[in-house]
Amino acid sequence: MNEQELIGRLRQGDEPAFRWLVDNFSHRLHHTVLNIVQDRDDAEDVLQETFIQVHGSIGSFKGESKLSTWVHKIAIRKALEKLRKRKTRQRIQSIIPWWMPDEKRSVDVVEMNPGIAAENKEKATALFKAIDQLPENQKLAFTLIRVQGMKYDEVTEIMGLGVKAIESLLSRAKENLKKNLEKYYNQ
Repeated sequence: MNEQELIGRLRQGDEPAFRWLVDNFSHRLHHTVLNIVQDRDDAEDVLQETFIQVHGSIGSFKGESKLSTWVHKIAIRKALEKLRKRKTRQRIQSIIPWWMPDEKRSVDVVEMNPGIAAENKEKATALFKAIDQLPENQKLAFTLIRVQGMKYDEVTEIMGLGVKAIESLLSRAKENLKKNLEKYYNQ
């Protein structure tokens, strides 16, 4: 089924078309979201929220980008919202710990990533911790391009920035990662 046919069927509320969308987009979205939120349970929540929003707002999809780009935008926005909520909860927990219990993260993002060989798990853990410390836009650009392997044109659409801005974010992310990983490699 081509993209226009899929969009038409989704707008009509066709359940098999929605199931196809979920089945075909879930895997890549899961890795993207997991690399952003770095928590399996949060990633699952974000995916569910993403597909709920896609289902509810497919009628407003204007077709100015590919459907996959639009769905990725929604997933990334939801992942970033989840991060902001987590940071807010952590701040509140640090101020009034008796009011909000400390939350544990689920399995580490490195354990969930099938592309990381067992002998590289320690290095990958250090890298993902360093990525998690990057400013939000740097983290997002680095994750989408270097970790997920997306193309620049797709990332520019998702982030709403030009190629030069994305290149600048990547450059700054690499510099920050070098600084953050320097202590790991100089042990």
